[in-house]
Amino acid sequence: MTEPKTKKEAPASFEEALAELQKLVGELEGGNLPLSESLAVYERAIALSSQCTKMLEEAEQKITLLSGGDEVPFDLAAGEAD
Repeated sequence: MTEPKTKKEAPASFEEALAELQKLVGELEGGNLPLSESLAVYERAIALSSQCTKMLEEAEQKITLLSGGDEVPFDLAAGEAD
């Protein structure tokens, strides 16, 4: 079991945040945590999810800016070039 971080520490990178989020989701899906710990883990997972979303949105904005257009040159959701 993972002890949820009591501090609102932000992982240094998207990859670290995503890895922690995936680990927490696995723990929640396992169903072996007591209710109070499940709630703390869920709260941390929501915060990490929001952080990952923000990082992805910032990356998309940067790509748009660098490409000189209003649209991203490929579909980030699909992960493939059109």
